[in-house]
Amino acid sequence: MVSKTVAYTGNEAIAHGMKQINPDVIAAYPITPQTEIVQIYSTFVADGLVDTEFVTVESEHSAMSAVIGAAAGGARAMTATSSQGLAYMHEVVYIAASMRLPIVMAVANRALSGPINIHCDHSDTMGARDSGWIQLYSENAQEAYDNLIQAVRIAEHPDVQLPVMVCLDGFIISHALETVTLNDDAFVKEFVGIYKPKHHLLDPENPVTMGPLDLFDFYFEHKRDQAEAMRKAKDVIIAVGQEYGAKTGRGYGLFETYQLDDAETAIVVMSSTAGTAKAVIDELRAQGQKVGLLKLRSFRPFPYAELAEALKHLKAVAVLDRADSFNAFGAPLFVQTRAALYDLPQRPTMINYIYGLGGRDCDMSQIARVYADLAEIVKSNQTGEIVRYLGVRE
Repeated sequence: MVSKTVAYTGNEAIAHGMKQINPDVIAAYPITPQTEIVQIYSTFVADGLVDTEFVTVESEHSAMSAVIGAAAGGARAMTATSSQGLAYMHEVVYIAASMRLPIVMAVANRALSGPINIHCDHSDTMGARDSGWIQLYSENAQEAYDNLIQAVRIAEHPDVQLPVMVCLDGFIISHALETVTLNDDAFVKEFVGIYKPKHHLLDPENPVTMGPLDLFDFYFEHKRDQAEAMRKAKDVIIAVGQEYGAKTGRGYGLFETYQLDDAETAIVVMSSTAGTAKAVIDELRAQGQKVGLLKLRSFRPFPYAELAEALKHLKAVAVLDRADSFNAFGAPLFVQTRAALYDLPQRPTMINYIYGLGGRDCDMSQIARVYADLAEIVKSNQTGEIVRYLGVRE
């Protein structure tokens, strides 16, 4: 396979991946820091480089409604959003998943208001974590590009048929210039294939009803079917990631580990902060400290069994969340990771750090502090405060 290396922002990488996928329909509404994705894609449409029907709408709610209609009609449909845009879509985000429509949506993560903030945290997608969408998180522009291409195959797999969010940190990834290796157009076209839905509204020979009133007689069964599809998605994500890796040299799983096998303490984190943590690990390893990292890629489905297996040998674990649940006991990634480890006969001590809200920097010194805290917990056998806030003025 022919590939080339370019300098792209995360938004450019996502737009280029969309161009190579060449979906039938994209419905779009601009919102910072996602705007560039659909803006760039609109130039591809204007220049005749894609066959996409590009629908400009009056709101994010309308954008999701439009791609739902397109997908229900048998089209391969995509969109992109951020923050308040995702929140505005909230009603129809649930409908997309409930109708089992394989829509792919790029989300440039941005803090939810209020107060108004345009910078990165994960409160937007965490707010939609139980909507029925698969969620894949990206460390850098390369992963955002690769995740987008794989998302099409994952969403459209007959065992899944669920929409997928491809998440990238707003500004940190969406606007930062990085080196990205692009696949050639022919490879992407072959990899995603031609979408052939089994059921759709524009098939007069096999008429179907979508989105009907569904009361106590069948609603429960349909929700159970959704849950089973999410469970099956885990194996599909693994299989698609392995196939993609075999063909590109960039393999993907449910998560990535870094210096974890012989580690005594570790951090669990998602997205761009994993890169910062890797640099700190390299420095601490040079000093003889046995520290490691688990970077979660798939938050939905949540790989609870695989996570427990990967972390069971550790003495202490810090889970870093770029969102808060406001539940007075930990944030989303921490709560789920702690639950995943509950049945282990011997569990590592676990603490939660909420960090980076509203785009606040999380630098190497803060990550080093987390590892120092973990070392002290192991030494003293005292957990101390379980939920902590990293880099905030208390």
